[in-house]
Amino acid sequence: MPTPEIDKTIPAGLRSWAVTWPEYRPADITPPELRPSALAHHVPDWAEAAPTPTDVRDWGQRQRSALVPFELDERGWPLHPLGRTGRTGRNLGRWAENRAVDPIVVAGKRRQRRVLLITRSDIGVEAIPGGMVDPGETVPTALWRELGEETGVDLTGHHPTILGHDLVADWRQSDHAWVVSTSALYQLPTQVTAVAASDATDATWWPFGSLVELATAVAAAGRTLYAAHRPLLRRALDHLDREQSAS
Repeated sequence: MPTPEIDKTIPAGLRSWAVTWPEYRPADITPPELRPSALAHHVPDWAEAAPTPTDVRDWGQRQRSALVPFELDERGWPLHPLGRTGRTGRNLGRWAENRAVDPIVVAGKRRQRRVLLITRSDIGVEAIPGGMVDPGETVPTALWRELGEETGVDLTGHHPTILGHDLVADWRQSDHAWVVSTSALYQLPTQVTAVAASDATDATWWPFGSLVELATAVAAAGRTLYAAHRPLLRRALDHLDREQSAS
């Protein structure tokens, strides 16, 4: 499993939950709409109603079904599988694991290979199109929906290669809520028309012979490649290169 980039403000020796750190004071990143006083009056349709992890009643089931295993602390609160993040509270829909999808769409082969990325409207970087899995939604449905919503590309009925389920260094993660993404590789013979929509301000096909080639092309265009997606793109390249070597 690729390891996401970690918050460098946390000393490596103090990141593990097994290490005692009495002086640890993480910043609360909970937005106003998810604070207890706000949830008492209105729960956003993308979020669960529990103001704190103490209000969650199905931790056993969540632990059993988690794509990435996690533990609870002495209070019964979930702990980020990679250790301290420097942030507490919740800026995601659920406490603990929040599932997302990342459809990696690649067109062409070898030197002509291109990957479809979007410019995210929230942080303005080049990223894999994708987003959160809706309550009750399956992963295949979420992959098709997110790709269509953000790029206009309809791959309904296509069966991608599931590359893995990975912790992502999402900017909204905290000690008690994090993102696990299912990345899936779609391979097309040629590029198709992509039009940015929803959470994207642009949709572009980029050279994808290697991660260096991609990053160089993105930088040359005055843009930035989303750091949290580099491990997912690297694994997609590894898969493609293995296929090429075997053919």
